Amino acid sequence: MKDVILDYIRREYLDDEEAEEIRLDENTPLISSGIVDSFSMVSLKRFLEKKYSISIPDADATPEAFDTVSRILDLIARFRKEA
Repeated sequence: MKDVILDYIRREYLDDEEAEEIRLDENTPLISSGIVDSFSMVSLKRFLEKKYSISIPDADATPEAFDTVSRILDLIARFRKEA
């Protein structure tokens, strides 16, 4: 799951040069570093909801919740359990 999300972020939000320069892992800040902006966060949320058959309420789709892949994995786990 972690690798799928990291690959999606690399493909969708980084150009080739950025992908080579930025060491992207599960603890890399996404929102606070500018890799993912508010518009991108919405598309990332939709991707996660479709990919993992979950529904993330807007109130839970905060910049803090989406700031690292590790936090995103926690979010997915939480809503998979609630489903």
